[in-house]
Amino acid sequence: MSVIPWPYRLLALAALGVALVGFGWIKGASHVQAQWDAAIQQQTLQVAAVRERQAQATVKVVTEYVDRIRVVREKGDTIIKEVPVYVPVQADASCAINRGFVRLHDAAAAGELPEPARDVDAAAAGIALSTVAGTVAANYQTCHETAEQLRALQGWVREMGAAKQTPSPTP
Repeated sequence: MSVIPWPYRLLALAALGVALVGFGWIKGASHVQAQWDAAIQQQTLQVAAVRERQAQATVKVVTEYVDRIRVVREKGDTIIKEVPVYVPVQADASCAINRGFVRLHDAAAAGELPEPARDVDAAAAGIALSTVAGTVAANYQTCHETAEQLRALQGWVREMGAAKQTPSPTP
């Protein structure tokens, strides 16, 4: 029987050790890769579920917003059409709108400070009271539309937050 010299035994043992470590490394790497792929797939499914819930919430909020804006516009248009009923021609004839009022109204609508009043402001501006009433009604209509837009935006933000928080069912 032949005896293998000890340096070859050591070399064979080292080669076997390297092979075992390499085999373990490859098996471990494939196991980690499989876990990684599964985690990525799970996250992809969760993101898709969140996006779906957000899309549904967006459709819901937009639908409600469009309905509310339609109602606000219909009411505003009806009010504007009624100006001649509530502010008749006689009221237009008996009420002089001076330039000071016009400047104050326009500055308030723009959110600015009005220019200082002058003596000429006492003169009539040639604007009928019914025109002022129509303008004010239109401004309020715009204000109500903006308020509905803000409410819808706030609702949308709440819905987006809730969609992110809702746990998705795991398969």
